[in-house]
Amino acid sequence: MIEVRDWGLIEYNEAWRKQREIVEEIRADRKQNVFVMCQHPSVITIGRNGTEDNIVINPEFLEKQGISVVKNDRGGDVTLHNPGQLVGYPIFNLENYKKDLHWFLREIENSVIELLSAYGIKADILKGLTGVWIDGKRKICAMGLHCSDWITSHGFALNVNNNLEEFNYIIPCGIRGKGVTSIKKEIGTDIDFNLVKSKCKEVFENRFG
Repeated sequence: MIEVRDWGLIEYNEAWRKQREIVEEIRADRKQNVFVMCQHPSVITIGRNGTEDNIVINPEFLEKQGISVVKNDRGGDVTLHNPGQLVGYPIFNLENYKKDLHWFLREIENSVIELLSAYGIKADILKGLTGVWIDGKRKICAMGLHCSDWITSHGFALNVNNNLEEFNYIIPCGIRGKGVTSIKKEIGTDIDFNLVKSKCKEVFENRFG
């Protein structure tokens, strides 16, 4: 059983604080599993394996654009969130499923692949890399998790109809020679964000509920 929460458009640090609160809720009630969906104003985040060297624009420019840089405790390197990107935070107790973080990562990736198939987009994973890719060249969904005492936090960021130009400010996930894409870019037309969110909720409830 999962509880779905929709936080709408929320500042990144506020969402991270609320995630930590949910983690503590789950420590007290081990049967609880919460799936959060939201969007963030433009922000660059750096995971545990990341480095500021993968931010390729100067800090003064970012400050003028109102884009902050946040170091956090998720796995992975540098990524960017902005409006029109669907961010999902599955804050689950893996003791309720399988005590295997690699299994959980694959399940999230497969959930996103299933979601994309509803839009006629064929996506896949790449060996040795996290996230979901198109033709092995363009990342459409980034992933980074934190897990403590088998309780997960952070999650995935699926590009729906967001501004991809802002990804030029970073080397996404520290991977050179790869591009980024979105559902809108792949299907060549505007996309209803709320419908994507509804489909995402359905997929995650079916897979983890």
